[in-house]
Amino acid sequence: MITNHLFWFIPYLLAGERKSFLFLVILNCNLYAEIFNGMTLYAPIVSGANTHQTYLIDNQSNVINVWTHESGVASMPYLLEDSTLLYPYRVENPSMNAAGVGGGISKYSWDGDLIWDYTIGDETYQHHHDIEPLQNGNILVLLWERKTAQEAFAAGRQTINNPLNQIWSEAIFELELVGNNDANIVWEWHLWDHLIQDADSTLPNFGNVADHPELQDINYDNSESGPPTTRPGGPNGDWKHFNAIDYNPELDQIVISSRTHDEIYIIDHSTTTEEAATHMGGNSGMGGDYLYRWGNPHAYDRGTDSNHILKDPHGVNWIPPGYPGAGNIIIFNNNHTNNSAVIEIITPFSENGIYFLDNNMPFGPEAPLWIYTGSFHTEMQGGAFRLPNGNTIITDCDDGYIFEVTQDNYIVWDFIYNDGENIIPRAQKYSIDYLNIDPDYFTLGDVNYDGYYNLIDILMISDMTTGHGYAPNSPADYNSDGMVDMDDFTSLLEFIINN
Repeated sequence: MITNHLFWFIPYLLAGERKSFLFLVILNCNLYAEIFNGMTLYAPIVSGANTHQTYLIDNQSNVINVWTHESGVASMPYLLEDSTLLYPYRVENPSMNAAGVGGGISKYSWDGDLIWDYTIGDETYQHHHDIEPLQNGNILVLLWERKTAQEAFAAGRQTINNPLNQIWSEAIFELELVGNNDANIVWEWHLWDHLIQDADSTLPNFGNVADHPELQDINYDNSESGPPTTRPGGPNGDWKHFNAIDYNPELDQIVISSRTHDEIYIIDHSTTTEEAATHMGGNSGMGGDYLYRWGNPHAYDRGTDSNHILKDPHGVNWIPPGYPGAGNIIIFNNNHTNNSAVIEIITPFSENGIYFLDNNMPFGPEAPLWIYTGSFHTEMQGGAFRLPNGNTIITDCDDGYIFEVTQDNYIVWDFIYNDGENIIPRAQKYSIDYLNIDPDYFTLGDVNYDGYYNLIDILMISDMTTGHGYAPNSPADYNSDGMVDMDDFTSLLEFIINN
């Protein structure tokens, strides 16, 4: 990107007979041009530690801010635009215990003060893994929902193969934060309301599984993932292992990933709670049924082995508007041949919240639009997010490794925590202008925060003038006029040449 703007300052360089300077620009611009200038947020899991931290760092690994917690993170923290932090954490005595267990959610100020704290865990529900902040201030929360063997058999389940003699279904709550330690449940969805089975015609939910991809086959278990007695976390009732959740405000839809069933699912959030328990209502007219699913059509008796593309996925999210690939979905696939992979797909979205599906065929697409895989692999968690410049930030959880790749599959930035001795579930990268950062943190003109005025700062400002920028209140606004434009570019260039 930056190489396209070299012509802007060639006259300056030639006029000063700085030809060697120009040569250096050409040599180095490709090395730095693709890195997204942002802030990376991550929370490592340090076994046995008495305190735990969330870090916000810049591209040079300088710490911008750090938050301290008494409990380890369950999945990943979220930085909000008002500079507060949401932190899902692991409680000491969860009501249901398996890999990814959480149970608590805290909210902190920028200065680390605890603003709000809430726990979710009783005999019926237990928060696990991920949360999703909404624009209205509410939070979507993933929950295990305990069902006894009797309840499962009454719904058509044929076997329970764990020593607990129970099955943990899934639910999603939308929480409205109240006071310092309370919440209202303002919307909810339960997988148990959307089941089908073809084993016993005398029981509810009987039907042809292949004819109802919008429903969950209660008897489907991916044998390759092993029964609950051998799954991560030890013997448990974790049937589907939802592990990541994302929200699309334009569609008013939710996407979730399932490790044990090798699928992602999209459901309608525009329903009322009552409609979400049925097969009607909402923008889609389908209530709380699956609007779309992808990755393993064997789960609804369609497709072939070639359509079974996902294996133990642990991350899923939409690419935001304005980003390259906007509207597509990014999936972190833990086991893709011998490595992990990041997959980008174009969903067959039609209109009115509906996704196109041919009779007797699996949901498309047949193949991903883009796959990145290499010498990285994690069995647990992990994730990937598209960045505004088209790069993708990826977390290799097991190795505590975060890296950024271009769409041409080049690694342009990476970071490893504590030599890979600790895991990082997932990390996100935010643009520099995401927050109203204290101006004392940066020096005007030092765009990459390395403590120097140099060519990289000039090149980054040049990029920003084409719309790939980071707005006011950033070091790129060299003349402090509230915008990043060619005036900043020429002013900083002249300053460097003259000094």
